[in-house]
Amino acid sequence: MPGLLRGVARTAVVAGTATAVSNRVSRRQAGRWAQQSEPQQAYQQQPPAAPPAPAPAPAAAPAPGDEMSTKIEQLKQLGELKAQGLLTEQEFAAEKAKLLA
Repeated sequence: MPGLLRGVARTAVVAGTATAVSNRVSRRQAGRWAQQSEPQQAYQQQPPAAPPAPAPAPAAAPAPGDEMSTKIEQLKQLGELKAQGLLTEQEFAAEKAKLLA
């Protein structure tokens, strides 16, 4: 009978160890998958890139003092579009150059 109990105890220890190791491996693998899927989820959650917004239309022959305030307003609008992510740095620079030219 002691041999039978020893065999049962050994089997229980082996099974318990195998279960603990299996659970640990599963948790570690799940953590790795979560880390890999975070960048993919962030990429998938981003709204699709909108086409670049057209430059604000120039005003019809403003007065000399009014022309500067119009340009400033247009530059502010361009800055807001860039801050919202609707314009890239290159698009912003190109539109800014057009306004200041």
